[in-house]
Amino acid sequence: MSGVSNNLTAILNFIAILASIPIIASGIWLASKPDNECIHNFRWPIVIIGFLILLVATAGFVGAYWNKQGLLAVYLFFMALLIAALLVVLVFAFVVTRPDGSYAVPGRAYKEYNLEGFSSWLRNHLTTSGSWHNIRTCLAASDVCIKLAQNYITADQFFASHISPLQSGCCKPPTSCGFNYVSPIMWTNPVNQMADPDCYSWSNDQSQLCYNCNSCKAGLLGNLRQEWRKANIILIVAVVVLIWVYVIACSAFKNAQTEDLFNRYKQGWV
Repeated sequence: MSGVSNNLTAILNFIAILASIPIIASGIWLASKPDNECIHNFRWPIVIIGFLILLVATAGFVGAYWNKQGLLAVYLFFMALLIAALLVVLVFAFVVTRPDGSYAVPGRAYKEYNLEGFSSWLRNHLTTSGSWHNIRTCLAASDVCIKLAQNYITADQFFASHISPLQSGCCKPPTSCGFNYVSPIMWTNPVNQMADPDCYSWSNDQSQLCYNCNSCKAGLLGNLRQEWRKANIILIVAVVVLIWVYVIACSAFKNAQTEDLFNRYKQGWV
């Protein structure tokens, strides 16, 4: 391969290495969230894809720097697979997080969430009885709701807060129940328990709260939706860069092979 093609391919692979960093960072950010900590299957796919892209891009950089055409061919093959996998994850995440089950509540800065407003795939895989038991236990053991009691004291403070969907659904009863505020995680004397079945599920027991409520399941899906939508912005930029790098790298690799073939042909006639 020519020196120009070597240098160009090495630079492109270095850019691909840099592009893998925000992918890994996005995956780690998602995995660190309280809701994802309780949903093990959702925690690591992006991190794994990011590290594989880093590994393959590094192999491509080494192949270009030391003129290893076989290694470069392997790089191009596996990078294509990884870009395709990342695109599949992005499209899938966009489709399943498109429905939004949130709705505004008069007199409240935060929103509440309706389980039926989210995608059927998320509902079927995360909120069914078999899946929810373990998720519910994990959420109850976390500090998601305890933080509310530490951050807000008066009712006015709490009603003006922008709490997360998970906190809105799991840490308090639905507003329609008409409970009286004592603290963010303690409510008494409902005036309209017939308004929502979740009104009967609410408990001031700190290990119970509204973890058995449909609103909690909806809040979990609302959290996932918000987080994946934010991560998707970074992932879309990264995948565009990777596709751009891949197309140019393929062209450089093809040109280098053509040049090598032409040089061998010339040498055969000398």
